[in-house]
Amino acid sequence: MADPLAYLDSLKPLSMRLGLERMARALDSLGHPERGLRVLHVAGTNGKGSVCAMAAEALRLAGHRTGLYTSPHLVRFHERIALDGRPIDDADLGRAVAAVRAACPWHDAGEAERLTYFEFATLVALVHFAGAGAGAVVLEVGLGGRFDATNAVRPLACAVNRIGLDHVEMLGDTLAAIAREKAGIFKPGVPAVVAHAQPPEAMAALREEAARRGAPLTVAPAAWPGPVALRGPHQRGNAALAAAALELLDRAGVAVPRAAIAAGIAGARWPGRLEEIAGVVLDGAHNPDGAAALAAALPVLYPDRPVELVFGVLADKDHQGMLRALAPSARALHLVAPATPRARPTAGYRALAERAGPRVDEHGSLAEALACARRAAADGALVVVAGSLYLVGEARALLLPAAGG
Repeated sequence: MADPLAYLDSLKPLSMRLGLERMARALDSLGHPERGLRVLHVAGTNGKGSVCAMAAEALRLAGHRTGLYTSPHLVRFHERIALDGRPIDDADLGRAVAAVRAACPWHDAGEAERLTYFEFATLVALVHFAGAGAGAVVLEVGLGGRFDATNAVRPLACAVNRIGLDHVEMLGDTLAAIAREKAGIFKPGVPAVVAHAQPPEAMAALREEAARRGAPLTVAPAAWPGPVALRGPHQRGNAALAAAALELLDRAGVAVPRAAIAAGIAGARWPGRLEEIAGVVLDGAHNPDGAAALAAALPVLYPDRPVELVFGVLADKDHQGMLRALAPSARALHLVAPATPRARPTAGYRALAERAGPRVDEHGSLAEALACARRAAADGALVVVAGSLYLVGEARALLLPAAGG
């Protein structure tokens, strides 16, 4: 078939249309590959990817052939669909894309209700996992929960990480409203666990939705007591949620011994989250809560080192809230727009950045911004890239070759 990545990219211009009707129709056409999968479904505003990475590693170490579906990717689409820690290869991706297209001719027929990019990618993942005989699958929600494409699957257990303000134009502008959207993954009789560190109004909404939907709900411990591979104080809370979710899976018949949970948490890798490459720290903080977690982690991990912050955001993100959280930690801000049409132009918020305190420079490219920040950090300062996962993905693509990765 034609290049599967080019085909997937062709779906991006489709407007974001929430609803599960297209997914239901497609899954029926495909013979319901999801029904043979034993799924852990993970939602939340921040940290859900880290929870998924820890859970998937623990399941793999427990002896299960483990599928992991996450988004967005940092460098290549293939990262989104991994089996036993290895991204899908070109041949398997091509086969899965072709299978979805063949089963859903109405999608290519030009109908108004064509599958969106994320819906199609989710179907590709489910087809791949089913065909590969995955014994356990971890699915990360893409946006919200209630109408997300992944919510077409009935899991064995659900987990919801900390709720914060993000995607307010689609999910609501209060923590309670967003929590209700995330709680849309709760299902009758399916056990769910939520992170301990929830804002009170979000926790109340999560409890109400769980009761309304008939989902047995527990709250994870505040922190995991053992070693955690992923860096930053906030990862102890993520690890505690991952462990609690895995315990629910274990009770549902997917055996995950405590030793495998501990080993998975101690060995998980998740790129772009306080990841250091060639002396540059990359973190995908892309909303105020994520930025606050990064600001709290930097002095713990890098005490007494001033920060040269390379910062760029998407147009639909709360750049003001992120700058309020991060600017006090930075000696200088190097503003750059991520290489995507969704980027916020730096000229539109330079004045805001300057009022935040540190020295501010604007750059036309990430390569230029990194070079300037690294020159300025020659006195022992730390270069940090944050504000967007798109920006972090660009930075990884630039830095990894230089680091021999």
